[in-house]
Amino acid sequence: MKKSNSLLKKLPGYIGYGVGAVGLDLSYGMFYSFLSYYLSSVLGLKPAFLLILTPIARIWDGINDPMMGTIVDNTRTKFGKYRPWILIGAFSNAVVLTLLFTSFGMSGTKLYIYIAAMYILWGMTNTMADIPYWSMIPSFTSEAKERSLVATIARTFSGLGQGIITILTPIILPLLSTGMTTEKGYSATGFSRWAMICGIALILFSATCVFNTKETNVVYNEKQKFSFKQIFKTVAHNDQLVVFMIFAMLSNAGWYLTSSTAVYYFTDVLGQPKGQSLFQTIGAVGSVVGLLVIPMLSEKFTMRSIYTISLSMTILGYALMFLFGPVLKIAIALDICYILASVGISSMFVSQTVFLADIVDYGEYKNGSRSESITFSMKGFLQKMAYTIQTVILFGGLGIFGYNEQIKEGVINNATKNAIGTIAFGIPPILIIISMIVFRSKFKIHGELAEKIHSYITEKRAADGDEK
Repeated sequence: MKKSNSLLKKLPGYIGYGVGAVGLDLSYGMFYSFLSYYLSSVLGLKPAFLLILTPIARIWDGINDPMMGTIVDNTRTKFGKYRPWILIGAFSNAVVLTLLFTSFGMSGTKLYIYIAAMYILWGMTNTMADIPYWSMIPSFTSEAKERSLVATIARTFSGLGQGIITILTPIILPLLSTGMTTEKGYSATGFSRWAMICGIALILFSATCVFNTKETNVVYNEKQKFSFKQIFKTVAHNDQLVVFMIFAMLSNAGWYLTSSTAVYYFTDVLGQPKGQSLFQTIGAVGSVVGLLVIPMLSEKFTMRSIYTISLSMTILGYALMFLFGPVLKIAIALDICYILASVGISSMFVSQTVFLADIVDYGEYKNGSRSESITFSMKGFLQKMAYTIQTVILFGGLGIFGYNEQIKEGVINNATKNAIGTIAFGIPPILIIISMIVFRSKFKIHGELAEKIHSYITEKRAADGDEK
């Protein structure tokens, strides 16, 4: 009873924390779901440009993300360890998001240089907010079920942010667009205005999070200077972090492919750009169901079992989507099958967040050092690596089949349409199957080891409290 009352007291703070994810995912959704289409179909940039830019940006992220993690780990202010950076990062990212989707009438070499700079700056400013935000979860509680609740709340609001972007963007863009538009009514002006609105919302939601969340049970490590040696040591000595990065990167890349290719599929293959809104709305229903079942499943199943079930549902959903999409071309059946995949995907993301919190504890148990922010910086980095995989597959495919040339001619041939359908619904389940194999065979934080880690952390916190 006492435990239930304690949880009820914490719930408003957890909800306040979750609200911040809405804003972060407005920016995240614009970048990962619509930037590719904006650059290729609205600005007319060549696919080879992103194929070169994306790996270069990931090299910088490999330096910047853990660097930011170290900065957060070393932060000690009256305002807390994490919240100052969430606010600073959100404001910076909002400005850069608007600039990224605003071309100022540039063309040629100037436009390519400008987009490259904004692209890299978006990653940097997103990191400033994303790492401290998700790094807060282990500080709330060490209880597995309560962590699952916090992660579920955050992921619920995260899904809301994604839903706003994927559902409303195809509807709102034509309303905001003026001047030269694509055949579907999208213009550079429309994207710029919509990005600005999302940027303002990002700041407001992040401020709500920051001023309604209290940092509790924060563990301050001894201040460390940033060094590649320390970053490498943190990652290399935490074998479960490496395993996590591999299986999460593969599964995330699968979902990113569908998310980013959907606009091409509904616009260029089906000729129904607003059909994407229905598709994403139905997917959002599945996502909500997936988020709701996590707390219920956690009462009877371990996170390992829940994650396996989530991936299995996702794979089955994709198999059916490929059948009713590219093969049979029955749009309504494709939409319905997306519910099944979305239930699995949303459950998958919640589980991944819980796993990362467990990996932080595992690092302390094994190596004596928590390094929350460095560990959680790997989440952002693996997401960007997943986006790199998505970009290489998507733009590699579009380049091979001559998509840009066909857009200029106004006719997309059947081979290109089939390629888009396969990229959206055929390749993702293959990546997710490989991900599940890695997870089942290599991830070992479950059962007896998980119990040992929890006992160790609980006893250590109690001892630290006695010393104080």
